[in-house]
Amino acid sequence: MKISKRMKETAKLVDKAKKYGLEEAIAVLKKSPHPKFNETVDISFKLNVDPKASQSIRGTVALPHGTGKNVRVAVFCKGEAESKAKAAGAEFVGSAELVEKVQGGWCDFDVAIATPEMMRDMGRLGKVLGPRGLMPNPKAGTVTEDVAKAIKEVKAGKVEFRMDKQGNMHVPVGKISFEEKQLSENAVSLIDAVGAVRVQGLKGDLVKGISISSTMGPGLRLDAKALIKK
Repeated sequence: MKISKRMKETAKLVDKAKKYGLEEAIAVLKKSPHPKFNETVDISFKLNVDPKASQSIRGTVALPHGTGKNVRVAVFCKGEAESKAKAAGAEFVGSAELVEKVQGGWCDFDVAIATPEMMRDMGRLGKVLGPRGLMPNPKAGTVTEDVAKAIKEVKAGKVEFRMDKQGNMHVPVGKISFEEKQLSENAVSLIDAVGAVRVQGLKGDLVKGISISSTMGPGLRLDAKALIKK
């Protein structure tokens, strides 16, 4: 396997055996050579839970500096809520016709919001939206009568974190172009939110490990015990 010049330069900056402090890890990511696009910075969590048991981890957090991504919002609603959703900046708004479009396989949006009255129709979209993590959910604040508030929150930087089938989570906290302080503050907000989750029947700490990475950059292990508040 041929190792690229960028990978060789990155390897010189990274100690794979080390657990980094958050600020130090972000500094390494910023110094690493980057491709020509603005990479996303992700925080990954390895959780001490059984995915097969009823120990699902899911929640939301408002990142103080947003994600740096233009979030495309689809709102499933009727009547007066449609005009409110459009005024709040939703890219796609509709009821039965929007449901049919998505049922046909179209999913050109990042977040789906629905009013409670639309959830009966939304059930038909479970096989399309569920695997993509796009199904509206009351716990995530995406099933609501106040669609304008929900739209403004997701566009301002509210993100959802949820455990996958392997008991891990991967959540974006910004772009590599962000200032180091902005990435750090976003990451702390996310880590604090995950650390505050309480799981019934859990033995030991919820988070077994944390790492930070950019899209094409290195993955750096973080000191989870130092970051998770008890």
